[in-house]
Amino acid sequence: MAEVATARRSRITPEREAELYAAVLDLLREVGYDALTMDAVAARTRSSKATLYRQWGGKAELVAKAVRHNKPGGLGLGELDTGSLKGDLHALTLKSDDCEMEQNSALMRGLAMAVHGNPDLLKAFRAHLIEPEMAEFRRVVQRAVDRGEVAADNPAIDFMMHMMIGGFAARTMIDEKPPTQAFLLSYIDAVVLPALGVR
Repeated sequence: MAEVATARRSRITPEREAELYAAVLDLLREVGYDALTMDAVAARTRSSKATLYRQWGGKAELVAKAVRHNKPGGLGLGELDTGSLKGDLHALTLKSDDCEMEQNSALMRGLAMAVHGNPDLLKAFRAHLIEPEMAEFRRVVQRAVDRGEVAADNPAIDFMMHMMIGGFAARTMIDEKPPTQAFLLSYIDAVVLPALGVR
């Protein structure tokens, strides 16, 4: 039975999957998570609702995977190796231009609100975004530890993800401006790297 389910799921090509994910994010930006329906996704993508449920199981899983798929910073961070922690974090930041950051910031603010009232969305986000990204950041920091840039017992290591997300999220709330490459690069240099003992 599992083989049949896998065969069914694999019918969607990577190009079609990317197209579906882009449409889901467009809809999320237009109506928000709570108003997003599988009917609307099916209509927008000219898919059957049955196919969407068979492939993703439900709205929470589809949304979490769409965000993960289109997140330039997360995927491949562990493989990003410039030879220094500063270089890695700067390269990660430069993967998104200012326009993308502004769009992603607005999208993530809306989803952060939706997560509080939707346990399924929180579970899907933990599985597809939070835990994989934490693992990627741990790999990047471990390389810095192995190179001698960061002390293995530095307590700030456990808060690196919080610092990175905090700078991105707080920019709009505190400064009423979207996050930008320039802001995040200066934030990394002034806050994240010193906390990790990197000069």
